[in-house]
Amino acid sequence: MPSYLGDRGTLVEVNASTTICAVVFLAVLGPSMFILQPGYVEGLVRHSGLTEVHAGLVAGAETTGIAITAVLLNFVIRKLNWRILAFAFTFMSLSGNLLTLGDPDLSALRAARFLAGLGSGGLISLTFTMMGLTQRVDRNMGIIVSCVLTFGALGLLVLPTTFDVLGVDGLIWFLVAFSFAGFFAIGRLPCFAQLDRPVEHTKPEAKRSVRHTLLAGTLAYNLAIGLVWVYLFLVGTDAGIAEQMVAGILAVSQFLGIAGALVAVALEDRVGRMIPLMISIVVATVGIGMVLGAPSMMRYAVGVCLFNTAWNITQPYVVATLAALDRDGSLVTAGVSMQLIGYAVGPVSAAVLLGWRGYDGLNSIAIVLLGGAAALIFVALKRYRAVQEKAPFSERRVSHEAPTTTA
Repeated sequence: MPSYLGDRGTLVEVNASTTICAVVFLAVLGPSMFILQPGYVEGLVRHSGLTEVHAGLVAGAETTGIAITAVLLNFVIRKLNWRILAFAFTFMSLSGNLLTLGDPDLSALRAARFLAGLGSGGLISLTFTMMGLTQRVDRNMGIIVSCVLTFGALGLLVLPTTFDVLGVDGLIWFLVAFSFAGFFAIGRLPCFAQLDRPVEHTKPEAKRSVRHTLLAGTLAYNLAIGLVWVYLFLVGTDAGIAEQMVAGILAVSQFLGIAGALVAVALEDRVGRMIPLMISIVVATVGIGMVLGAPSMMRYAVGVCLFNTAWNITQPYVVATLAALDRDGSLVTAGVSMQLIGYAVGPVSAAVLLGWRGYDGLNSIAIVLLGGAAALIFVALKRYRAVQEKAPFSERRVSHEAPTTTA
C-alpha cells in the first residue's frame, strides 16, 4: 500500500506513456455519467417514471457534486497526495453508483448521484491538472477528449437497448465495474506536482485581470454546454424523432466530436489557439440554433453534430490555454472548476427554467452565453498576447527536461 499511494519522495515522469494512460483512464471514469447524461435522463423519464423536471434535478444533483469537489480541490491540491485523493474520489464514485442501484426514492436517488458526483468532480479536476503539467498539453487533452467521446458514443448507442433489456440498473452496474477498475490505475499517477513543466510563455505572468477574464469566459461557455446537453435527447424525441434514431444521432455526433478533439491532437498550437477557439464557438452556436423550434430529423442531426464537434474542439484548447498561462497547474485547476460549475449550474437551471419557454428558451439562453464566452476569451487572449509581445526575448523562460524517475 505505501508504494501504491506513494509520498513526496515518489517521483513519476508525467510524460511517460504509462502515466498518461493511467491519467486518461481516470479522466474517462470521471465524466462517464455526465457524457451519458442525455441518455440517462431519457431513461429516468421513459423507464423509471420520473418527470422531466425530476430527472433534470437528479442530473443536477450529480453535476452539483462534481462542481463542489472541483472548487474545494483548489484549496488542497497543492497540499495533499494526489494518489490518496484519486483513491478517495474513486471510492466515492463507486459508492454513489452502488447506492443508485435498485429503486431508491427521489431523495435517495439524488443523494446517491450527488455522492457519485463528488467523486467524479475530483477525478476530472485532478486528471486535468495532471495532464496540464505534461509537455504536449494540446495533444494530451485531445487524447482525453477523444477517449471520453468514444466512451460516450458507444454508450449512447447501446443505452436504449440496455434500458429495454436490463433497465436503468444495467447502466449503473457497468459504472460500478468501471469505478472498481479505476483503483488499478492509481499506482501510476504522480503524487504531487513535483515536476516543473516546460512552459511556452514569457517570464512575466499573465495579469490577474487576464486570468479572471479567461476564467469568466470558461464559465460562460460551460454554462451554455450544461443548459443544452442535459435535455438534448428529449429535444429530439419531443420533435417526434424515434428514440433509437435520436440515440443513433447522438452517437454519431460523439464520433464526430472525436474528430473535433483530434483537431487539437493534430494541430496542437501550430495556428495558435485564438482561431480554433473562435471558429468552434461560432459553429457550436449555429448547431444549437438548428435545434430550435420543432426540427426535422435532418436538421436535428446536423445541429447536434455541429454542436458536439465544435464543443470538443474547444475543450482541449481552453485547457491548453489555461496551462499556457500557468506554471504549477493552479490556473488549470481553477479553470476546470469553472467548467464543472457550468456543468452543474446548467442542468439545475435547465430543470428550473424548463417551464418558462421549454427547450427553446433554454437553448436561446445558451446561445447568448456562447456569445459572451467568445467575447471574454477573445479579450483575454488579445490582452495576454500584448503582454507577450512587450516582453524582451531575453526574458523567455528556458524549457528543460524533467527527470526520468519511476514510482
